[in-house]
Amino acid sequence: MKEGPNIAGIAALIGDPARANMLQALMTGVALTASELAQEAGVTPQTSSFHLGRLAEAGLVSLRKQGRHKYYSLADSDVAALLEAMSGIAMRTGMTRVRTGPKEPALRKARVCYNHLAGEYGVQAYDSLLARDFLVEDGEQLHLTGDGRSFLTELGVVLPEKETKRRPLCKSCLDWSARRSHLAGIAGTSLLSFFLDQGWAKRVEGSRIIEFSRDGDSRFHAIFSL
Repeated sequence: MKEGPNIAGIAALIGDPARANMLQALMTGVALTASELAQEAGVTPQTSSFHLGRLAEAGLVSLRKQGRHKYYSLADSDVAALLEAMSGIAMRTGMTRVRTGPKEPALRKARVCYNHLAGEYGVQAYDSLLARDFLVEDGEQLHLTGDGRSFLTELGVVLPEKETKRRPLCKSCLDWSARRSHLAGIAGTSLLSFFLDQGWAKRVEGSRIIEFSRDGDSRFHAIFSL
């Protein structure tokens, strides 16, 4: 018997179509009830509860109770990064679930990846910060420089004084559509919040799509030019 991490067990959990649809629905970063996830997965509420129990037991989702309702979310950013990477592999190998439609270009342009900006705009922001030495790659590590912190702070992005090991300030996340890195971590979350709070962009209800206004689009390209 081989020892070590049981990746087959995790793969089997994610590989079930109903559970995969539930996890993809939670990639928006919005907590959903078992009934809402049942609709996303196309199963009965009873079946949904069974699947969610398995996912929670494996540490892939977390449960929060509020009154009579139970809300489910992805357990953490590591789970989101795993799902994003798997989506990239699925796209690269041609394993798509739906035909190309009007929403696909919008998803590739800008979308939520758990709690940060992904898609072409997410990659452009990352590349722009990297090109100006506001971000520095050090192997698998990503660091925000002093000039980078000053730039984001002056822009209006709220950043904590210190980071924690559990949730780093900066982290690169492989984008499934661009197949390049975008910014995750606290800085990535704060940057997306800034775009939304300033009215530059908005979430499209019931989707992962982030839609930039004409003014927001102009401001984004002016600040994060390449």
